[in-house]
Order: sequence, then structure tokens, then C-alpha cells
Amino acid sequence: MNRTLVELEHPDAFVARHIGPSSAEVADMLGTLGLDSLEALVAQAVPEVIRRDTPMALPPARDEAAVLSALRSIAAENRVLRSFIGTGYYNCHVPPVILRNVLESPGWYTAYTPYQPEISQGRLEALLNFQTMVSDLTGLAIANASMLDEPTAAAEAMALARRIGKRPGARFFVDRDCHPHTIAVVRTRAQAAGIELVIDDPATRLTDADVFGVLLQYPGTHGAIVDYRDIVARARSRGVIVAMATDLLALCLLTPPGELGADIAIGSAQRFGVPPGYGGPHAGFLATTDAHKRQMPGRLAGVTIDARGGTAYRLALQTREQHIRREKATSNICTAQVLLAVMAGLYAAWHGPEGLARIARRTHRMTVLLAAGLRRAGLAVAPATFFDTLTIACDAGAVHARARERGYNLREIDARTVGLSLDETTTRDDVAALLAILSDGTAAADLDALDAATPDAIPAALARHTSFLAHPVFHQHRSETRMLRYLRHLAGRDIALDRSMIPLGSCTMKLNATVEMIPVTWEAFGALHPFAPRDQARGYARLIGELERWLCTITGYDAVSMQPNAGSQGEFAGLLAIAAWHRARGEPHRDVCLIPASAHGTNPASAALAGMRVVVVDCDDEGNVDLPDLEAKARAHAPQLAALMITYPSTHGVFEAGIRNVCEIVHRHGGQVYLDGANLNALVGLAAPGLFGADVSHLNLHKTFCIPHGGGGPGVGPVAVKAHLAPFLPDANTPAHPASAVGPVSGAPFGSAGILPISWAYIALMGAPGLTRATQVAILNANYIATRLAPHYPVLYTGPNGRVAHECIIDVRPLKDASGVTVDDIAKRLMDFGFHAPTMSFPVAGTLMIEPTESESKEELDRFCDAMIAIRNEIRAIETGVWTREDNPLRHAPHTAAMLLADAWPHAYSREQAAYPLPWVRLDKYWPPVARVDHVYGDRNVMCACPPVAAYA
Repeated sequence: MNRTLVELEHPDAFVARHIGPSSAEVADMLGTLGLDSLEALVAQAVPEVIRRDTPMALPPARDEAAVLSALRSIAAENRVLRSFIGTGYYNCHVPPVILRNVLESPGWYTAYTPYQPEISQGRLEALLNFQTMVSDLTGLAIANASMLDEPTAAAEAMALARRIGKRPGARFFVDRDCHPHTIAVVRTRAQAAGIELVIDDPATRLTDADVFGVLLQYPGTHGAIVDYRDIVARARSRGVIVAMATDLLALCLLTPPGELGADIAIGSAQRFGVPPGYGGPHAGFLATTDAHKRQMPGRLAGVTIDARGGTAYRLALQTREQHIRREKATSNICTAQVLLAVMAGLYAAWHGPEGLARIARRTHRMTVLLAAGLRRAGLAVAPATFFDTLTIACDAGAVHARARERGYNLREIDARTVGLSLDETTTRDDVAALLAILSDGTAAADLDALDAATPDAIPAALARHTSFLAHPVFHQHRSETRMLRYLRHLAGRDIALDRSMIPLGSCTMKLNATVEMIPVTWEAFGALHPFAPRDQARGYARLIGELERWLCTITGYDAVSMQPNAGSQGEFAGLLAIAAWHRARGEPHRDVCLIPASAHGTNPASAALAGMRVVVVDCDDEGNVDLPDLEAKARAHAPQLAALMITYPSTHGVFEAGIRNVCEIVHRHGGQVYLDGANLNALVGLAAPGLFGADVSHLNLHKTFCIPHGGGGPGVGPVAVKAHLAPFLPDANTPAHPASAVGPVSGAPFGSAGILPISWAYIALMGAPGLTRATQVAILNANYIATRLAPHYPVLYTGPNGRVAHECIIDVRPLKDASGVTVDDIAKRLMDFGFHAPTMSFPVAGTLMIEPTESESKEELDRFCDAMIAIRNEIRAIETGVWTREDNPLRHAPHTAAMLLADAWPHAYSREQAAYPLPWVRLDKYWPPVARVDHVYGDRNVMCACPPVAAYA
């Protein structure tokens, strides 16, 4: 029988690949639930009052080849010139071994934040490499596992200075030679925190300023290398905290900030092997003295011991963080830039200290020769001392025109001045071309003669004399064979999505399809400088514009800003928009933010960061917002009410039927509704926050829209708003914006633009029907797990019809009373089955929150359920006295190969029970690399750099 072409084309083929269960498996699971269709499940789970009336108006789904072809066309609209604009963003060479085996490897990019350290030892070791690199180069005792970018790191440094400083007041000094976009982001953060900025020349004004802290740029944005020793000493003698924004490559040659007396150093590791990507993602960094480690923001990888006394890694000092301290946290940041920090640390390991110094010397030398040639041609070149950056007095318009005609972008400063920064990729031909462009052909390009006659431009008093990167890890991996095996060794010590399901509630660990990832490393997306002329980024403008329109269609909002480079920054931006709207209406006094007790920790932390006062709203016994309590608190705070922050579906894993009532109460009392978009995976195609009452949401593109988590970052958190809030979105035209407007929340105009092709591709591949089916299956998978586990573990919360949303919470608190088994014990025992644990003790202590996503097949769901049921049977063995509370497979999990192979086996259960608790575990056994990690030891003995080799003995 002949088939027509229409019948043979399957534009929705990708949908079937993204969604794990086949049609037959969907029918089977629905049968387990006693239902005959996904629509019947949605009718039971999703309140009718919020469901959309019409389907999403999105383009039809395209297949993988068509999407890649479309993205090639979009990328071709970008014009990639050689950008020597600098200001913290540089061209660099990505070592191919790192490009292929880290950035392009799902073993690295699909991993989750290393909260379960026993199965995250690989990326924790890589983060320790990064921290050690930053600490060594900055000359400060401790560095964190990365920040979101350099400008937000500067803002965090300001907040840290306020926490640790001894001077009262609310004034912070910023060196006017800081990068303009850094100043802009610091200004945004300062305005929200009630801090007054003093932006001036520290050499002449700092001693007169009554400030609690100061931010200096070293080298300066226009290239100057200033000896800050006297300025720092005078500031510190007055109790002023000193932070320095700096450049890691320059620090290979310069005296580090710690030796100059700085308390804090911040910057970006972008030029260590991470492409510019039109602004990101890149790993910012923050380092400080040991005395301030318990006050510093961000993630911190540390060293501890495991149950057998061996060296192990973990996230240290987590009690500082927002998920524990909420509005009292050191920061609202809930992610890092792990994937990019890993790349930067490995770049340092690949080159070693000698290689980095050689790259730095070559970059500096190229700049010296360019400056000398220009001066010989009679041009005024500044500064006198520099590392890689120059400013040249000239007819800027004519120079920029010549430069672009020759394929170069230079920095636009003013009509009479051009700036430039050279980098690792600069060639002799580039220097010759720049000499010709800047001198209009009059400068000689005899580089050998210039080289012989011209001294370096780094002042002798600031030349680096201390060594760095002495640890063996920065000396052992020079050959590609050794580096390749090191990367394989590290990846093998982790569990990522390429190995098994990661059932984390609230975190949506779904498929990050290869076709979506491929364009990220195309030069036309990766090589653009964020401040390149906009007419060179027409492809990005088209892609971002289409993605914004699609997200508006999906969410029911009217405008979207892509600038926030993490969910936490999206929350902050959304709250700033609300605050600005109130100010514009003459109600600046509205500063109360109502937040349910069950909310993500970032919500209260972001509210505090935005200058709002947090008032907690109770939840009822079903996990819903307590409407009478909300009404009472909204009424009590009505004159000051700014907003309510709510997550929907709730953090308890249910669709609250009263969400429209919640919105109505808040609006009636003058507030705005901020709906946290963390759980949008349960709404897409079925309901839209902007259509059922919310005013603003941030959207986690690294959750619902398939940007991978990268081991704890990157994230992207665009903020979406209704029309009345659109004028108050963060200004993408950084750094210039009116003082009355909401300023930028990240350094680049469009945040981490380099990974936006992932989400564009996901939506284009799925289309409206595919996205809707994905949501339906996400709800199906969660309800299937809840149904299978219910006879063994109580499901804590369900909706009116006994259904959950896209995640479910199982209660293990009764098991602790009966057997002594805790959520930690279950989490560690799951590692023996090859699974990452669900989310532990959130939003309710002593529970596990499970989210399977739509991408997991019925077979994988059944494997997970079988593992959980097997663990419940082991708990029953404890309850009935077969094993004691002290000696059982859960208490001693995870079981390493070394434990199983030891001569002595002191346990009442067998080695086989420990290693192979179910038959299928034998087929592809994952061996946890370390035994259970000792968290208390790690926090009492804080070590956050590469441990000495003796520790491995």
C-alpha cells in the first residue's frame, strides 16, 4: 500500500523523543490510575478555574533538521568581528579537550548542584581546583565556587563589606575607573538596599568620604595599573573594607590584591577558556580572607572525611545560604556557574602556572608593541603603565569605521577617544592591522624592531613575585591523554542525567536534548562580545525577540526581559519592578512582602535584597496558603503592602484551587502578585500565570525550558510581567539608563545570551501541542509514582481529587520513630541503586519531594519505585528486629567497593545485599566513590582549596 508524503512526514517526532513514556506506556500508567486519558487526569488535577480557554499560539513543531537549519540562518545574521572591546569580556582559546569532554559532555552539563556529595565528587574536585586557582591568583585565603558574573560579584562584595565592616552608615565608595556595567549593577543593588554610592577618584576623594567600603578596579577599565597600597592602608586604618575588581590573567604578572591589603577580590574567569557568548554564561568569582568565610556569599566547596576516614568533598558552610537562612541569608543566590567554573579551573590545570604566565606575558607584550608603534606615529596613548588595555586619542568615528571595515571592533569611549584590550588570541597580524587602523596608515609595523627597543609597561613595584598554582593538579595534565583520562575520572565519580533519573522535586531535571545543545558552541553565537554594535547581533536580536514573544504566549504575560542570569536575579528584578511601579504611583512606602511559609528560600532572600520586609503567611493542613491568614495579614499591612510571592503549583506539589482568590485578596489591598515560575513545568499549555491573576514571574529556563543545570549552574531566569509593569523591567541598554529607571541586574545587556538558543530550540521542536503533552505527561508521571509508592510511604499532600501536580511529597517521619531511619539514610541508600536522591526535607522537614519530569520512561519510573519499595522493605526488617537500628544497609549507605572488598565484614546483612539490592543493579552498577560524608567535621575544619597530596594517602 502506498503512503502519502504527508503521512510519512512526522514533524512531531522530536516530541516522542523528549517525552519518555510511549503511547502504550501512557495508557498503562493511566490504567494504574483508573483513568482512560490524559485529559481526564488533567480534569482531576488542574482546577478548572485556571485552565486556559484557547491553545497557545506558537509556530508548528519542527523536526531536528529544520530547527538546526533555522538556527543556522539566525546565526548567519550575526556578524562576528574580532572584538578588542575588553571591559571584562575577551576572546580566548577553548582547549578542544575541554570543549569536547566538558562543555559538550552530558556527563558534565546534565548534573545537578552537588548537595549529595557522595555522588558529586568529580565536580566538587573540579570546583576545588577553581577555588584554589582564584585564591592563589588573588592572594586571598578563600574563594567561592563562582558567582554569576563580575558585576553581580561586585554587588555581592558591597553587601559583604556592609556585613563584615565596623564602620556605621550606608555609603559605599566606587572607583570611577571600574567597568561602567559594574558600576551600573552595583548602583541597582545599592538603590534597593538603601546604600548611597560615592563614585569618584579614590586617590583624591576616598580619604574625605565617610564610607563603610570601597570598590577599586585593578587594572582599571581604561587600563591603568595603580599601586593601591597607600590608599588601601589608609582606608583600612579607618575601618573601611576594601574590595578589588581584578583580572585573573593580569594577576599572573601583577602583585595580587591580597598582598596589596584588599579584604575582597572579585572578577570574572571568562577569559580562562570560556567564550564571550554575547555576555554569558561565565564564572564570576569572589575571594576574601579566612576571617570572613562564614559571611561570604555563594557556594563553597570544601574538604572533609568520609565514614572510613578518607578524603571527601562537600559543599561547606551551607547554613549561610538562602535555602536555610531565608531572609537572613548572606545572598539570594541559589546557583553558581559551576559548568563554567569547571572549565576555567581545567583551563588552568591544562596550561599550568608557566602556561598562564606565558599567555599573560604574550598578551601584555602585544599591547606594549601596539602602544609603542602608535606613540612613534605621534598618537597620544594612555595609560603609561598597563597590562592589556589602552586608550588612544583620535577621531573616534573615523577609527571605528576603518576598524569595522577591516573586521575589528574597538571600544567606544567618546568622540575623541577609542579604547582596546588585547587578549590570548591576538596575533602579529592583528597588531599590524590595529597600527594601520588607528594611525590611518602612518604607523610602521616593524614589530621585531619595536620588540627589541620597548620595555614592558608593568611597574616594577607591582610585578608579581609570589608563586601560584603549586598544587600537583596544575602540573600533571599537560598531555591530552592525561587530561582526557582526568576528565573521564572526574565524570565517573558523579551521577548525572546521562546515567539515571534525578528525581529532584522543584528542580525539573528533564532531558537536555543534544540537538538543543549543538548551537551553543557555534562561533556565530559564542564569539560575539556583549557590547558589540547591535547591528552585528541581528541574529541574536531575532532569536531573543522570538523567544520573548513565545514566552509571553506561554505565560500570558505582556513583556519579558532576558537580562537576569539566574532565577534568583529574576526574582530580584521582578520585585524591583513592583517597587518601581509603586513609586511611580506615589506609593514608595509600600515595602511589605507576604510570603507563604512553604516558599523557596530564595523568595524571602530576594525580598530582603529588594529592600522589602517579609511577613510570613501560614499554610493549612493540606499545604495550601491559609486564606483567612492571608486575608488578615493583607488587611493588617494594606497601607504598606507591596507584593505577595507565591509558587504555583505550590511547593507542596499541588494545584491550589484558591489561587484566584489569593490574587484577588492581594490586589484588593493594593499589592502585586509575584508568582514564582519554578513549577511552570506543570502549567505550560494548561494554564498561564498572567491569565489567572499574577502580575509578574521569573521563568527558570534551566528547568522548564531545557537549559541544563550544569552541576549547579548556569541558570537563566528571565522576568515576565503584565503590561503595567513593563516600563520597569531591568534596562538592557547597560550601562546608560535614567536614574529613575530600574537598572541592570547583570553585566551584559541580555544576561547569559549564549545559551538562549537551547530554549528557543526546545520550543520550536515541541510546538504548542508538544509542550502541552509534555506538561500532561509530567503530571502523569508524578501521579504514577505517587500511586505506586502510596502503599509504602504516605503521600503528604494531594489536591481535592486526590491527585498531585508534577511532583509529590512522601512522608518518612513516621519511619524515623519506628526504625530510626531518616531521610538522609534513604537518600544515601538510593545511591547503592544508582539513583540520585529526591529533594530532602523541603518544604517539610523529614520528607522527600519527588519530581520525575515528562522525560523519564515508565521503565525508569518503575526502577525508581522498585528501589524505593525495596528500601521500605529493608526498613520493615529494622522495624521487625531482623536488623538493628545501628547495623542495617541504610545506616551504612552508600557502600563503596572498598567497603565490600575489605577482609572484615562486620555487618549482619550480606555484602550482596549491600551492593546488589535488586537484580537489575548488577547490570550497570554505579560504585559511590566515597562512603558517607562527615558534614560536621567539614564545617569544624574548613578547607576550601585542593588538599595536599598526603591527604590522599
